[in-house]
Amino acid sequence: LWRKVLVTGASGYLGGRLCHALLNLGYCVKAFVRRTSDISSLPPPTDGGASGGALHLVYGDVTDYPSLLEAFSGCHVVFHAAAIVEPWLPDPSRFSSVNVGGLKNVLKAYKETKTIEKIIYTSSIFALGPTDGRIGDETQVHSAKDFCSEYEKSKAIADKIALDAAAEGVPIVLVYPGVIYGPGKFTTGNIVAHMLVERFNGRGYVGQEKGFSFCHIDDVVQGHIAAVTKGRLGERYLLTGQNASFKDVFDIAATITQTTKPGFRVPLFLIEAFAWLCVLFSRITGKLPLISPPMVRVLRHQWAYTCDKAKTELDYNSRSLREGLMEMLPRIRVFMLPQLEEIVHLVHIPDCNWIINHKRRI
Repeated sequence: LWRKVLVTGASGYLGGRLCHALLNLGYCVKAFVRRTSDISSLPPPTDGGASGGALHLVYGDVTDYPSLLEAFSGCHVVFHAAAIVEPWLPDPSRFSSVNVGGLKNVLKAYKETKTIEKIIYTSSIFALGPTDGRIGDETQVHSAKDFCSEYEKSKAIADKIALDAAAEGVPIVLVYPGVIYGPGKFTTGNIVAHMLVERFNGRGYVGQEKGFSFCHIDDVVQGHIAAVTKGRLGERYLLTGQNASFKDVFDIAATITQTTKPGFRVPLFLIEAFAWLCVLFSRITGKLPLISPPMVRVLRHQWAYTCDKAKTELDYNSRSLREGLMEMLPRIRVFMLPQLEEIVHLVHIPDCNWIINHKRRI
């Protein structure tokens, strides 16, 4: 049942990890990627293995309807994970064209294909808005009065479109990851890894005592897969985790590595000034900034959510930050200087000497 699935955004942090998991479970996976995408994190294409799974690369773009429609052919389930997750882009219209237009094309292709039995749509807690002073759940609706970023705005608009489609009978399940972290691609989708590297490189930490809902990548992947068989049509499921501040994340990382907890917090007004400089520099170089004004606006709010509904209905399991960071830190230690050699013997990991020697050769 539902053995042939399509994953949009398959070259992304979440999409790539999802393809691996589906393949291991024996699914026949169509990985929908752009021809310019970095597909190094995807499994090699295969016609089947011991598990019976198979992976096929399908080239196209969610904004290019003909290519998307062709990718739908023969599939029973669609995981629509494609999205632009950058907090800032020089051309903000891309957020709407990909995050909103892409979903519209998925819904259009569903109606034309006639074979799709279920759509798992990857939304985001940012589509529901901040939760200042409380813990949010699936009943929250974005006020739509103010947005911290174009990303947040586009996901909120797409969220309403998905809910309207569900009300019209489209077999769609909406899942809402929090701030995803874990091993895997070192991308914007894994912002926690970026911030940990900055912290261990002695640049202090950013953020206030505002809570975010942190979720491990593998927990989120399993939540997506569970939504196929257990998710009720038209329902929302928060795939979140431990609510904590970024300071909590850094403190836990310091405890794990037996290093000094960060004592210097960079004030947000300084970060905001630096963010504007980063944007200016980005316009000159063409490289996206590590931090931008929209990201600073996000840091001024709380984004704390409960995942009780997913735990009850999807058997969703969310590991603690300590558990997740214990696994993640050794994977990113190669980027952590100058404290790398100081902490390498404190977190047990195979081949750690190779990692140090490799870094020296670089």
